[in-house]
Amino acid sequence: MNDLIDNQGGTPSYILAVETSCDETSVAVVKDGREVLSNLISSQIETHKAFGGVVPEVASRKHVEVITLMLEQAIEQSGIRPRDLSAIAVTQGPGLVGALLVGIVAAKTLAMALGKPLIGTHHIAGHIYANRLVRELQYPAMALVVSGGHTELVHLESEGKFKLIGRTRDDAVGEAYDKVARALGCPYPGGPHVDRMASEAEDVVPLPRVWLEAGSYDFSLSGLKSAVLNALNQAKMRGETLEPSAVARGFQEAVVEVLVEKAVRAVREYGSRQLLLCGGVAANRGLRTALQERCAKEGLELVIPPMEYCTDNAAMIGAAAHLKWIRGEGTDFDAKADPGLSLEAWSVQTEA
Repeated sequence: MNDLIDNQGGTPSYILAVETSCDETSVAVVKDGREVLSNLISSQIETHKAFGGVVPEVASRKHVEVITLMLEQAIEQSGIRPRDLSAIAVTQGPGLVGALLVGIVAAKTLAMALGKPLIGTHHIAGHIYANRLVRELQYPAMALVVSGGHTELVHLESEGKFKLIGRTRDDAVGEAYDKVARALGCPYPGGPHVDRMASEAEDVVPLPRVWLEAGSYDFSLSGLKSAVLNALNQAKMRGETLEPSAVARGFQEAVVEVLVEKAVRAVREYGSRQLLLCGGVAANRGLRTALQERCAKEGLELVIPPMEYCTDNAAMIGAAAHLKWIRGEGTDFDAKADPGLSLEAWSVQTEA
């Protein structure tokens, strides 16, 4: 493991972070894990729209095309000289293996050229610690993670210590939104369209809530997705047409109710001081509003990052990598992309 220099002497740390786990290329420079000096994002949404979803090989090539220029621009915009960087952080997993490899090779190359340590970082840890960019976190905390391929409840007993208490057993929320959006004739990415239609709907198509076993913190979205398809197909067989916005509202209300209820119950059971909303679906207005109203009613502190830190970005990777930096925990230069990287295993090993 490469050696990190302990940052306990009061000298600021400047971490350059790289994020290429899916279809956004992002490079950022973050000071002391909290202050974002630069955060560049190159989205591939327009490219993947033609395919109705992310094509891994195309995503990898697009990362290759822009990564070098973005590294240069992120450093320039930060006002930090390359030699003054403390470490280079990069998303090691989970994600698309080809896309991850582009970022890892770029980060390793820069770290070797500058003689800086490397910090392989967990993508979901990044989403969780995006909240630290806007507010100091209080422990124990509970994180509701709702990103493209992940729907999880994560207990943080202390800083950087992750325990997964609930996860999806099939589709993640983001995946279910995209599948329902396609059924409703919405373009990719479908989530924002479903959210908008749900907020504008006057009527609602009732759909089931999937609670699973009593006391379970797991989630299941495939049955709800199937219920939407069945409702559309049955209406078609009867020669009727369901209003898409009413279907969208029914779907969103079914998803949001389960997410909110399980998250609040987890906060109570684990004695959490804060509830953190994390991931790309955290930009969903219906979910944000429902959580804000419920937490206000329950007297719970809710932390939600601004929109620019909800979707994939490198600033959140820099924030999470700082947990490792201050503890002197680095990553070997022979580290590989790990699409199945465990969040719990990535937890910090020592106290700060």
